Amino acid sequence: MKEVTPIHQRIAEALRLQRAERGLSLEALAQATGVSRSALSLIERGQSSPTAIVLDKIAAGLGITLGKLFEQSGRSTDVPVTPLARRAEQVTWTDPGSGYVRRAVSPRNFPSSVQLVDVEFPPGARVAFETVSPTPHFHQQVWILSGEMTLVIGEDSWHLKTGDCLAMTLEQPTVFYNPTDRVSRYCVVMVSGIYS
Repeated sequence: MKEVTPIHQRIAEALRLQRAERGLSLEALAQATGVSRSALSLIERGQSSPTAIVLDKIAAGLGITLGKLFEQSGRSTDVPVTPLARRAEQVTWTDPGSGYVRRAVSPRNFPSSVQLVDVEFPPGARVAFETVSPTPHFHQQVWILSGEMTLVIGEDSWHLKTGDCLAMTLEQPTVFYNPTDRVSRYCVVMVSGIYS
């Protein structure tokens, strides 16, 4: 049996909670996402290492953003709501498909429409999110802290270098690609529900 890691346990709990809130069976969610029932079951038990692409499909099927699958339940009494997120408390996750490392910077469970995520993207790595955000008015900006990235949003392509910042809505398929031989690092700032 595969060892359940804290991040996989968090994803498992978030998935179970989101599915239960919508009254969806595993079979219904499988049909909505294109992810098999058995794969969903393994993820819900924390016994699978789903890729970013699989998590993106699940999030779209649930009508939430991908970031919601990394959040700890606000109902947990052992996790205090605080406006401070110490570096040691920030949860990291490595995509087994591309090797990119995602660190949730924002304070856990703190009520805010803004979320910050720090990403280290390996040389030559590419991740294509084919599904679009089901969340209306969901905006994000990608700020390159070091290195270079190419982002393809729908039919538009943007090559970003250190210091560049690209604003977007999540209404089209998006590709993240590091065309260089060095790790690129960027911050994603996500804001929901502010513009129409």
